[in-house]
Amino acid sequence: MVWKLHKTVVLVGMMGAGKTAVGKALAAKLDVPFLDSDFEIVTAANMSIAEIFERDGEAFFRARESEVIARLLDGAPCVLSTGGGAFFAERNRTLISERGVSVCLNAALPLLWSRVRNKDTRPLLQTPDPYATLSALFEARAPIYELADVSVDASHDYSIEDMAGQVVQALALRADVLET
Repeated sequence: MVWKLHKTVVLVGMMGAGKTAVGKALAAKLDVPFLDSDFEIVTAANMSIAEIFERDGEAFFRARESEVIARLLDGAPCVLSTGGGAFFAERNRTLISERGVSVCLNAALPLLWSRVRNKDTRPLLQTPDPYATLSALFEARAPIYELADVSVDASHDYSIEDMAGQVVQALALRADVLET
């Protein structure tokens, strides 16, 4: 099936929800570019997100993140993966709502933990008790992610392709976003 994407699809959700992996598969299905706001920030800064956090702090990172998201939303429709905290900022939610469509990849806490627990690339989890930190972030952010335009539930049973298919099905219900 050939799809026509009218608006940029912005994937939001917790770290470990699958925004990057599902985003790449979704972009392939829709035959549009895949962009990753974290990658764009890392490329522009020539340092890792962890290094940016350490050197400049989270507030500096979040400001750059908003600038990058705004710039990417000005381009042709694509699939855009954002960092786990991006949607938490009201300015980003407003930008995304005005210029694209937000899709929350909902994953339960045990699934998220299974995906992030052995990775050292998550600066917010560099704490004495990373599970407690992830749990607190999950509890704080869940109500904000519920504000997304579209929500798709993840499952241990879904492959990346399955999840991308679930997102396509959800977007297909929105003629302003996606049509055949």
